[in-house]
Amino acid sequence: MRILHTSDWHLGRQLHRVPLIDEQRAFLRFLVDTVREHRVDVVTVAGDVFDRAIPPLDAIGLFDQVLEELAGMRVPLVMISGNHDSPRRLGVNARLIERAGIHLRTSVDDCARPAVLNDEHGPVAFYGLPYLEPGLVQAHFETEKPSHEAVLGAAMDQVRADLATRPGTRSVVLAHAFVTGAEPSDSERDITAGGVSSVSASVFDGTDYVALGHLHRCQKITDRVRYSGSPLAYSFSEVDHPKAMWLVDLDAQGRLDDQRIPCPVPRTLGRLTGTLDALLADPEHTELERSWLHITLTDPDRPHMAMERLKERFPHTLRLSFTAEHHTSDESYATRVNGRSDHDIALGFLHHVTNVPATAQEQDLLREGLESVRVQAAAREAH
Repeated sequence: MRILHTSDWHLGRQLHRVPLIDEQRAFLRFLVDTVREHRVDVVTVAGDVFDRAIPPLDAIGLFDQVLEELAGMRVPLVMISGNHDSPRRLGVNARLIERAGIHLRTSVDDCARPAVLNDEHGPVAFYGLPYLEPGLVQAHFETEKPSHEAVLGAAMDQVRADLATRPGTRSVVLAHAFVTGAEPSDSERDITAGGVSSVSASVFDGTDYVALGHLHRCQKITDRVRYSGSPLAYSFSEVDHPKAMWLVDLDAQGRLDDQRIPCPVPRTLGRLTGTLDALLADPEHTELERSWLHITLTDPDRPHMAMERLKERFPHTLRLSFTAEHHTSDESYATRVNGRSDHDIALGFLHHVTNVPATAQEQDLLREGLESVRVQAAAREAH
């Protein structure tokens, strides 16, 4: 069976306030063309279909269009909800559209209900584990701790129990999680719970292939456990991330043969550092004049109308920074906290206003408070 593994479309997302809907439309056209060219048997999407719980109408339109095209080609689609998606909204009419070969798994109740597809060698069971917010699903799985490792492990126990009733059936698991050993980027939303956001790849033992979503870098954790990554770069931390999908052939014995399918790059991302006058004059930067850019200026004094002057040569400059030793006060708050967890940001603020480091007990109390807020917010989005 030939499987196209993709994830993290984030339909409706912007890059520093620049809409990416046209670039996302181009990617979905490429996906459909890839399915046709490589004679793909099934497409998997491992979560974060949309960028937010209530997506804009143009993003919903793209989603509807690709579903219609794949259904028209009679190519099954297996899809789960991610931490950016609203499970209930994405899962509307899931049972109905399953008749068209679109298998949505957005509910915790469906973790062990596979979409069973067949090829010339027999059945393949596709299990979809949507993003499992530990604080919301702990009671369902009756785990001792509200942790990612505990709830995902319990979900996989259910998967293995169901698979044991299907002798000779190969298996594919879709999951949306942070697996230990993977490399993150700045554009993924923090999913820390109980102080630990990652899970071991061994939690998926006993399955033939694991199609992961959440992290935006295309990468292998093991030969059978891997991320496809996002089809587009959604932050400047992804400048050097080649974007791709996995084309995986699963043979009769569950052996894998894989190929990376590079995604189209509508506009490259780049970084430049230097003085304003040097950047405007240096001919070596000509190739970046069409790129989305993050520019850091090193001038000893802030140049007048720096962004306006830069855009005369680099019209797609999206972000402007200044070296910290000269312009700490000019650096945006978003830049200063980029890549830090909510817990670290709150601790930094506490230290700033009290000038006293938090005690271990205070750190634990803050972590519990943040986790409570996270769970409440996730519950509101789920409904």
